[in-house]
Amino acid sequence: MRFMMITKEFEQPNSDTMPDAKGAATMMKYLESLEKAGVLLAFDGLRSAGMGARVSFSAAGQPLVTDGPFSETKEVVGGYWMIQVSSKEEAIAWAKRCPAFPNFAIEIRQVVEFADFPADVQEAAAIYPKLKAQCQSRSRT
Repeated sequence: MRFMMITKEFEQPNSDTMPDAKGAATMMKYLESLEKAGVLLAFDGLRSAGMGARVSFSAAGQPLVTDGPFSETKEVVGGYWMIQVSSKEEAIAWAKRCPAFPNFAIEIRQVVEFADFPADVQEAAAIYPKLKAQCQSRSRT
């Protein structure tokens, strides 16, 4: 099973601060432990929500673009780790090992696999496996 561990931060909306060297070194040790255990598939951090944009859609399907920061947001996605483990409990165990720092949380969400969808949905999305393989081959280059 694949799980996305989504890091959430309670930040100042316009802040784009980078971690200090000590915090980065501590986090790298944690990521290295995930990698050495063979469960880490991918990871990335994200810039501040204040530097981003949101595209929302009205009931009529019309797009509306809002530049960050988003005043109604109390927490933002700070990054993610994609892991492959045998259960949700194992994903939780890995998340609990993460070095904690103030105003930080990890949301754990299982990835929906193509095989999880009913046959009619798989048929309607038949190109999915090909697209997925193409994306994965690009990410290795």
